[in-house]
Amino acid sequence: MVVRLSRHHLLALLCGLLAALTLGAPALAAPAQAGANRPASAAGWLARQLVDGERFETVFDGVAYPDPGLTLDAVFAFASAGVADHAGNRALSWVTRPDIRDGYLGDGTTEAYAGATAKLTLAVQVRGGDPTAVGGLDLVSRLRSLQAPTGRFTDRSAYGDYSNAFSQSFAILALARTAAGVPPTAGQWLAGTRCPDGGYPLLPAQPTCVSDVDATALAVQALRVAGRPADAAAGIHWLVSVQRTDGGFTNAAGTANANSTGLAAQALRDGGRPLAWARARGFLVGLQVGCAGAPADRGAVDVDGGTLDRDTVNRATAQAVLGLTGVGYPRLSAVGADAHAPTLPCR
Repeated sequence: MVVRLSRHHLLALLCGLLAALTLGAPALAAPAQAGANRPASAAGWLARQLVDGERFETVFDGVAYPDPGLTLDAVFAFASAGVADHAGNRALSWVTRPDIRDGYLGDGTTEAYAGATAKLTLAVQVRGGDPTAVGGLDLVSRLRSLQAPTGRFTDRSAYGDYSNAFSQSFAILALARTAAGVPPTAGQWLAGTRCPDGGYPLLPAQPTCVSDVDATALAVQALRVAGRPADAAAGIHWLVSVQRTDGGFTNAAGTANANSTGLAAQALRDGGRPLAWARARGFLVGLQVGCAGAPADRGAVDVDGGTLDRDTVNRATAQAVLGLTGVGYPRLSAVGADAHAPTLPCR
């Protein structure tokens, strides 16, 4: 049967479709034409915050310290949004400077940090570089040397082992891009940390297994590339079960925020849950400074929707970009990214 729609019905249908595509953006957010540009404008804002155009710093007790980890988060965000390629190149060049790199990774002899090594390895790969030749250092070989017989990637340090689910997940994600692939024991170890409810903890071997949103979001992406789809599916199911009605996700303290929601949203879309991703993306859109905000802040993503927090906004924006695009870590690539750092288009 052919159903004929009047012009009135067609207009109503079109308006409904356009409304759905805004994903619940608040009234004070950017105008409709900026909707598709939200990840790009967030990444563009982030690029303009780089100190000397190359790095991020963390302030502690009034002293600014270089922050390679946050700088790499920005590198991932630029690749995810496909913009700010010039900033991404400068940022990675800064992190791989021998004086910065060795302080971040350790000297490789008495000190070697699994999480940092894995994260930098992945960042070099995302930007199309060779992680076996980074200023004379073979990051892949060092990373593999940090795997224990149990399959866990651990720190070698006089200060103790601070490796966690992030370390393991980034190591798997990085090694999945190498010719030798992921050691089976790496995925087995990560899968073995799963809590009874299906989620994954930040720290394993605790008296009580407590699933963590951020850790689970990374773990499910790593488990898929490690060839363990059932273990990944359990984590995705847990993420969907703890998603708030407003689409957001909470951190360990129970606060809905851009960081946890950004990582979870990325995992949801990458894990084949587009509706749950769309709800999480809508939550992130509600935290983004739109055209009603100060021009210098437009595009930034606040951590929890309060007054823009200068101490947390850079990391919140970087991780929110991952959720806004939904491009998973296994598919991140800076190839073809635009060099410019766009602004939010406002009339």
